[in-house]
Amino acid sequence: MEDNKNNITLRNITTEIENSFLDYSMSVIVSRALPDVRDGLKPVHRRILYAFNELGLTYDKPYRKSAAVVGEVMAKYHPHGDSATYGTIVRLAQDFNSRYPLVDGQGNFGSIDGDGAAAMRYTEARMSKIASEMLRDINKNTVDMQDNYDGTKKEPKVLPAKIPNLLVNGSSGIAVGMATNIPPHNLGEVIDGIVALSDNPDISIAELMTKIKGPDFPTGAYLLGRSGIVKAYNTGRGSIIMRGKTAIEQMKNGKERIVITEIPYQVNKAKLVEKIAELARDKKIEGVTDLRDESSLKGIRIVIELRRDVNSNVILNNLYKLTPLQSSFGVNMIALVNGVPKLLNLKEALYHYLEHQKEVVVRRTKFDLKKAQDRAHILEGLRIALDNIDKIISLIRGSKTTEEAKTGLIKQFDLSDIQAQAILDMRLQRLTGLEREKIEDEYSKLMNLIKDLQDILNKEDRVREIVKTELLEIKEKYGDSRRSVIIEGQVDTIENEDLIEKEQIIITLSHNQYIKRLAASTYKSQGRGGRGVNGMTTNDEDNIAYMLSCSTHDHILFFTDKGKVYTLKGYEVNQMSRQSKGIPIINLLEIEKEEKVNSIIAISDLQEVGTNLIFSTKFGIIKKSKLGDYASILKKGKIALKLDDGDSLIDVQRITDEQDIMIVTANGQAIRINAEKVRTMGRVSRGVKGITLGLDDYVIGMEVVDETKKILTVTENGIGKISKSTEFNVINRGGKGVKVAKVTKKTGKIVAVKSIAGNEDLMVMTNQGVIIRIDISTISTLGRTATGVKVINLVDDQKVATVTLAEKEENYEEE
Repeated sequence: MEDNKNNITLRNITTEIENSFLDYSMSVIVSRALPDVRDGLKPVHRRILYAFNELGLTYDKPYRKSAAVVGEVMAKYHPHGDSATYGTIVRLAQDFNSRYPLVDGQGNFGSIDGDGAAAMRYTEARMSKIASEMLRDINKNTVDMQDNYDGTKKEPKVLPAKIPNLLVNGSSGIAVGMATNIPPHNLGEVIDGIVALSDNPDISIAELMTKIKGPDFPTGAYLLGRSGIVKAYNTGRGSIIMRGKTAIEQMKNGKERIVITEIPYQVNKAKLVEKIAELARDKKIEGVTDLRDESSLKGIRIVIELRRDVNSNVILNNLYKLTPLQSSFGVNMIALVNGVPKLLNLKEALYHYLEHQKEVVVRRTKFDLKKAQDRAHILEGLRIALDNIDKIISLIRGSKTTEEAKTGLIKQFDLSDIQAQAILDMRLQRLTGLEREKIEDEYSKLMNLIKDLQDILNKEDRVREIVKTELLEIKEKYGDSRRSVIIEGQVDTIENEDLIEKEQIIITLSHNQYIKRLAASTYKSQGRGGRGVNGMTTNDEDNIAYMLSCSTHDHILFFTDKGKVYTLKGYEVNQMSRQSKGIPIINLLEIEKEEKVNSIIAISDLQEVGTNLIFSTKFGIIKKSKLGDYASILKKGKIALKLDDGDSLIDVQRITDEQDIMIVTANGQAIRINAEKVRTMGRVSRGVKGITLGLDDYVIGMEVVDETKKILTVTENGIGKISKSTEFNVINRGGKGVKVAKVTKKTGKIVAVKSIAGNEDLMVMTNQGVIIRIDISTISTLGRTATGVKVINLVDDQKVATVTLAEKEENYEEE
């Protein structure tokens, strides 16, 4: 116990932790996580390849069990876990991880779906053909060797690496306080870049990029733009956007499908498919009817079948935004230079590799030169022996021992120890004339070789040319075409709207809150009094409440009876057939159960200067607010105005202060008010009285009017009438107003009012889903108190539900 006490050294714990962590950090940085700039390998990769080479498992030899290789690596070079070592071998063999795999595996080595490799006892491996180039000439003293972990073996500090592996296969690793992430590149392009640098040491990175276009990932896919590549190559850091290769295909049934044939680097295919399925299930991507992974040995093929009514380009754009189908690769080109971590740009990475290759050629040349000189030295001794063969035979016969003979040869003929030994070892058959000739020929060739090798060592240009020649031979032997296609130009985020054709559409909403979109051309014009065509499938409990003519790119503001506002783009409303009932609006908007949308307006620019929104309620309250107050509408909606108990929002219109509004009631009263006389109020304000209502009367609508416009009213029994707006004088708000139309039991109450120019088409929809489109000029202009004319023939229990205006249709269909 006393002896142990004498061995204890007291240290400050802070100092000890600092020193220990520093040692650990440097060990991780230098010995584990970061690759050497010269061969692009981390120690574990280098040891695995060296072990393959020492075991003779080259590409032309039979495979051997992976377990045997793992055991060899662990026992002699890498004293770490077997699973980590095997995992490294597996990754070196995966063609979706390595651009040029360094291990040739046989058996299950995992898949791009994230499936793990089979146990090492089942798989077999050997070096790939290209990996043999990494170790070429390693036995010619081309690299420094060092003791292994227990001092019983030697291992290389770096490999000769005839392949520019750092850029060709890339590397990634997390050290302490730093990380590296280098993308793979095309072998031919990288070699072209190295050759260009060798020819012109002052070459710019921009010029190098004419040779090395950008990363070339094993999984292919597209690289979007060059800005990220340029930044990465100039600074060593940058972000490169990768996008899967896709195509939109037409199916026999008229539907379309999206087919994915290439995915971004390091994206798990199975997880990508799962993500797409999740988005479709959660309705974050609408319109997916089937999803299949049809991938095989021929390649990747993910099929996404779509509904007829969806825009395939919009779905694809959302896949880019919401799934790893579009991903980024963060470049961080850190590697060890002379054992020190350094952030490298493209030129620096190529320079250090080029210098390494020059050193390899010089050291190999020195090795070959020494070998040639040693052999020439022996041949010189043999020549001397042949010239003095009788004396030498006599000397050897007269010697009692081999040592005496050797000493005599050295002394008498001025030979070296090696030359004397070679003479003693010479067989008698070498005394023939033919053998003498062979010795002379070999000696002559060796002297020429020695001269050539010495010339290489004396001329740097020759070293550079040898490096270039050998690299170009590698390119010729292993080079292949680029897999990742670079899409030129600035990369901007593509919005769904950019993919939607701008066209006129009709949006309808039923009383039961079913909504749909149709092309405006769906409904052809008919003569006044026609019976119309079916616009949607309804039932006895549902009918059309609102119909809006707008553009696919317009902002559609949905106002509810509870005074809230929601927004969609026109194209976001599902396009359906004319007879379809639509989809529940709650599938598109997060409205509450008690809410009902009862006013819809379309606006092209929500920031339009000088434009206001004016609101009217069932109780005759009006409010004017700035349009910009409604520009940023959350998905959950916003309060549009404050309502009294029992009141509800009836209509909302866009207006300027130069315009007038006309409020119309169900019993045929109307009041015209100048918008400037209504003060602008905040978004959540209540508003002021617009019209005083009679008994059992209520507001049914509001329109913006001016002297050029006329007023159209339509009753529930299909009676329509046009009046001149000049018949209605502007008065102060709050009055009872004047008659706009004569309301009787025959006409029924007024259900709609529209401000018209007179050159539009009128679309009338019934509560049973029948729609008629008529030229509005066929409706008579009558006095303010007149009854009007029939605009639609109603049958059975049909009632007019709503009307809307549309651009004039040139074609007419008479019934």
